[in-house]
Amino acid sequence: MLLMSDAPVITIVTDKSKVSPVNSKNRPFPLEWTRNIGIAAHIDAGKTTTSERILFYSGSVHKMGEVHEGTAVTDWMEQERERGITITAAAISCAWNASCGPWKGIKQRVNIIDTPGHVDFTAEVERSMRVLDGAVAVFCAVAGVQPQSETVWRQANKYGVPRVAFINKMDRTGADFFRAVSEMREKLGANAHPLFIPIGKEENFAGVVDLVQNIAYMFIDPADMDLNPTRHPIPAEYAAQAKEYREKLIEAASDFDDKLAEDYLNGEEITSDALMTAVRKATVSMKFTGVIPGSAFKKKGVQRLLDCVVNYLPSPIDVPPMKGQDSDGKEVEVVVDDNAKLAGLAFKLWTDPFVGKLVFYRVYTGTLQKGTSLYNPRTRRSERVSRLVLMRAMDREEIDAAYSGDICALVGVKEVITGDTLCNEDYDVRLEPPSFPEPVIAMSIEPNSKADQEKLGTALQRLVAEDPTLRVKTDTDTGQTILAGMGELHLEIIIDRMKREFKVEATSGKPQIAYRETITTSSDGEGKFIRQSGGKGQYGHVVVKMEPNEKGKGVEVINETVGGSIPKEFIKPSTEGILEAANNGVVAGYPVVDVIIRIVDGSFHDVDSSEMAFKMAGIFAFKDAMKEAKPILLEPIMLVEVTTPEEYQGDLIGDINRRRGRINGMESKNAACIINSHVPLEMLFGYVTDIRSLSKGRASASISPSHFEQVPNSLLTKIVESSTKAPART
Repeated sequence: MLLMSDAPVITIVTDKSKVSPVNSKNRPFPLEWTRNIGIAAHIDAGKTTTSERILFYSGSVHKMGEVHEGTAVTDWMEQERERGITITAAAISCAWNASCGPWKGIKQRVNIIDTPGHVDFTAEVERSMRVLDGAVAVFCAVAGVQPQSETVWRQANKYGVPRVAFINKMDRTGADFFRAVSEMREKLGANAHPLFIPIGKEENFAGVVDLVQNIAYMFIDPADMDLNPTRHPIPAEYAAQAKEYREKLIEAASDFDDKLAEDYLNGEEITSDALMTAVRKATVSMKFTGVIPGSAFKKKGVQRLLDCVVNYLPSPIDVPPMKGQDSDGKEVEVVVDDNAKLAGLAFKLWTDPFVGKLVFYRVYTGTLQKGTSLYNPRTRRSERVSRLVLMRAMDREEIDAAYSGDICALVGVKEVITGDTLCNEDYDVRLEPPSFPEPVIAMSIEPNSKADQEKLGTALQRLVAEDPTLRVKTDTDTGQTILAGMGELHLEIIIDRMKREFKVEATSGKPQIAYRETITTSSDGEGKFIRQSGGKGQYGHVVVKMEPNEKGKGVEVINETVGGSIPKEFIKPSTEGILEAANNGVVAGYPVVDVIIRIVDGSFHDVDSSEMAFKMAGIFAFKDAMKEAKPILLEPIMLVEVTTPEEYQGDLIGDINRRRGRINGMESKNAACIINSHVPLEMLFGYVTDIRSLSKGRASASISPSHFEQVPNSLLTKIVESSTKAPART
């Protein structure tokens, strides 16, 4: 059992006159009645459909949008509507009156961010999780926990986001609620417990049993669209199962509430209010996940999910204060308070065709008024907010002020990038920004005309500002513009957006692989740069030792010179030269990773030594050491999970083997076979199309970055020859 001091302190305020003094008198919804939630899951689990139902039942829209019809409110981009997938996270606000619990009948503000499920757009999930207080993890009742489900779960753990789980698609053939809960425990390590159990399943999914309140909700009239789900006594055939799972829920919640534990051990009747409070404490502690069954498409169980969002997910006041650093680098806590100095995080940029640059902003403390000047500690500059808007996907609602805990969009601030802190000038604090994965795939892009050349520069500048996983650089050897991103679909969407939004006609080349180079043994290297041209010459001399570093550590340069063999002022240019040389290895000219370079010796000339000479000497020393350290080329390896009917299993395994893949394991689930494998990225172009051909359209694949591995020697020569890069000449 946890001691009460270990469990989070939960404040439940039902009277507006008794809300915390940190609330401004002008805010429409007190902090205690505000929820910031994200909806996250694997692709095609039903996130957007769930969001649409939430908006309908909360009265924000009067007609339900459908993904397959291209009418979903949160999928507002043309590309999203054509493909039926979510590409960009959409923010939207609604209000909800809970039908049960301490806040029954009290209207709550629910700010929702609908996130993408495709692995190529994982950055959208990353930055959304960074600013949310709670999340709804959606799982498919048939497929259970899928690869991208695990990714978003890890992201939520990373940023400390409490969550409830919605097991969607309970009406589908093969749906199994209890298997999905079991998979959450096994694959995610979640302390998952049903808050409701289903009545019937597949086409007979007719209701849910509320284990907290000990009643049943029946979905009787489909024409009623579940607007008025009726309460019933628990059906006799489900009474024993409901009793069993309620006992398990009480046992799990007792770990977080001493009073509940005491009553339970003494055999006293557990009230629904006491159990609800304990479940809320457990959820906010991050050590418990309540699970709700439903079918968003069939409009079943969504209102119960909304009740759980209000009753169990935290308000901005319930979560630990956001941490940041002051100008001296000391850690400070940013505590939620409307009356404090202002600080918040710019977590997303978007170019709106009507108002220009929109900066999505989460207010952590203070009150932001329209017309306020905000200070950016990164640029050391202040910028004025000309307008403040609440986002409703693509629509905007003008507001005069945003308060602590609010998510809004700013118009008028220009020099901002994702992850910037914006605050009052006399409150110099930097909040921790979200972190993003490195791109794994690149392609060349060429404008079709001189006019397109100019527009291309503007388009790329805006798109890179919006998307932190998109990188643009010019290849020094070929002069080509190289675009790097998270996958084929990611780059395809970027090219499509250029044509539609920026009217840029451009030709894209075959995607390039983001190879890396590293070393396998230690070595010594020496670099000398000597030029005599009559008068003052150039002299730089650097000696280094190179050794392999731990995986994922990158390039580390350590100064170990003694006795002033290299003067202090020349250590920095020597280091810069080494790091510059690490951008182009000696095998095929790709960036070098996971090496330690120790600057151990060197010499200088009183007159001829300069920063430029030592920078060049650093470059030469790195190349010299690299050649002797048995360098190897690394290629990105992807984790591929294929779900296929069993009759195509042999063909698909054979196809993976042909692609230099390695089968890790297989499992059967509902007459489908799931094949787990690692496959080099180079062999995966067009893979999804190919497996559809092999399986008559019945197989699907999930591909996500895994790790880097050495390129086989048999392919090394071919890659080096075909590479547009070349090792830098020494």
